[in-house]
Amino acid sequence: MLEKITKPGDVRKLPAEQLPELAGEIRKFLVETMSRTGGHLASNLGVVELTIALHRVFELPGDKLIWDVGHQSYTHKILTGRKDAFDSLRQEGGLSGFPKRSESDCDVFDTGHSSTSISAGVGYVRARELKKENYSVVSIIGDGALTGGMAYEALNNAAELKTNFIIVLNDNEMSISKNVGGISTYLGGIRTAASYTELKMGVTRALEKIPKIGPGMVDAVRKTKSSIKQIVIPGMLFENMGITYLGPVDGHDIPQLVRIFQEAKRFEGPILVHVLTRKGQGYEPALRHPARFHGAGPFEIETGLPLTKSGPTYTDIFSTVMRKMGDREPSVAAVTAAMPTGVGLKRFANMFPDRCFDVGIAEEHAVTFAAALALGGMVPVVAIYSSFLQRAYDQMLHDVCMQNLHVVFAIDRAGLVGSDGETHHGIFDLSYLNSMPNMTVMAPKNLWELSDMMKFAVHFDGPIALRYPRGEAYTGLEEHREPLRYGRAEVLEQGEKVALLAVGNMVKTAVQVRELLQEQGLSVTLVNMRFVKPFDMELVRELAKSHDLLVTMEENVRSGGFGEQVAAFAMEEELPARVQIIALPNRFIHQGSVSSQMRETGIDAQSVAEKILERV
Repeated sequence: MLEKITKPGDVRKLPAEQLPELAGEIRKFLVETMSRTGGHLASNLGVVELTIALHRVFELPGDKLIWDVGHQSYTHKILTGRKDAFDSLRQEGGLSGFPKRSESDCDVFDTGHSSTSISAGVGYVRARELKKENYSVVSIIGDGALTGGMAYEALNNAAELKTNFIIVLNDNEMSISKNVGGISTYLGGIRTAASYTELKMGVTRALEKIPKIGPGMVDAVRKTKSSIKQIVIPGMLFENMGITYLGPVDGHDIPQLVRIFQEAKRFEGPILVHVLTRKGQGYEPALRHPARFHGAGPFEIETGLPLTKSGPTYTDIFSTVMRKMGDREPSVAAVTAAMPTGVGLKRFANMFPDRCFDVGIAEEHAVTFAAALALGGMVPVVAIYSSFLQRAYDQMLHDVCMQNLHVVFAIDRAGLVGSDGETHHGIFDLSYLNSMPNMTVMAPKNLWELSDMMKFAVHFDGPIALRYPRGEAYTGLEEHREPLRYGRAEVLEQGEKVALLAVGNMVKTAVQVRELLQEQGLSVTLVNMRFVKPFDMELVRELAKSHDLLVTMEENVRSGGFGEQVAAFAMEEELPARVQIIALPNRFIHQGSVSSQMRETGIDAQSVAEKILERV
């Protein structure tokens, strides 16, 4: 069947009885491909039939399918003719793991963060109305993303629409980890109301079979069903907001999905179709461990085990430190936004469930909630990926920093992240954290320093952030473990001509740069800055007296970053040494391996050494 899918619309030409076979082939293709390339497997296995049904009912690219987050769009990409590009998935110059308008006109909105699809859908509908055009708009959002506040802002706005707008709620009871909170409980109640759903679908199908008058009777029932629904399922949230509700429907039953989407397509106004799916459907290891297969690396198909093993990651070190902190510090609490496993809080949650708070995909709420925890006498550690923490900028500034509260921000995935690409890089945090009064910012050079910085942060007084990268933790420079002193850097190697002022993960690169420059006869000082805000001004003054060139090194965009802070300081102080900034360019950086991204942006050891030699 897959050989017959070469362009958008081909799936509409297949006989209906062949669609289950197509779904099986797609699952086999996804498992085999992901085992080689890695990728978001579990979420994509869960939406195969759902995607086929959407492509049967709606005509692309005319109709608009908007995928929330977008890591479940692989089947959509296959059905729009991109199957042959999957061997390059998430690789440099290859197929993106998310919808990309530059890839296909069937991708209508670039995504990567959650809870955006309904807002985008409302925008498309309003544009359609203003331009008097005729196409369907469908926003596909997961129940995990429905914990994000932006989704409710959009639902509130969508309720005012008078023309067709379809919201598909893909309910698999998970975001990355198991869903939490009131909306999860609410949807769970709807899932159990199978008798109501079967009754409604049965009545609808029976009425539609009555010649001539049947469709009119269905419309009449639809207009009155809100009051009936209130009796059968009290407190229908979506209906009460003014959005018609259909479902729940089996997300792995293609004929049933096609029927309900055809019904939704005829409706005038906003309508939500509640679809029940299973994350990892069709592949047993992913069904058993959906979180592990959310964003998996290459794996062995038979067992699901990863093909390569690495040493402990920075996340692993954070996890160990937090568990030990929980034992020693009864006031320490942990806060995460739907990612207890991803940020390493699972062990803490198991040991201290009353002190670990997963607030769902709600980063803004997480930060303000943590601010009040601090006011109540706790020491909250907010663990969120750098890219997602951007969403809570105002809450960090207004609710934490303005009140000068002791909240610890453990910022995972800082810097380049590789194959997830531009939506997931954590390359802006130093810039926005530097702008916040009262905020202290640290970055560890290796795994031992991460442990030391966590202990320092917990016993600090005021807002404090430590940022650390994705992947295996650096184990070099074990012999250098001087006690942390507030705002003070650490001189690792003493030289004369050039001083490398490296931040966090770039210390490892700086070690390599120093070796390359030493081979060229340059005497190089190596400094682990430790603190980005405040940075060690006294040391910079001293180094400027004895060195010709101060080279700042950071895995953050240049604009507003550490290097610009040092350069401005050197200018204000009229320091005799020149400053050379090694930082990421002020642009979005495409997917690829981290090493290739470093080379492409000129922050790898060889490129940095060449830049310094040219400057000298």
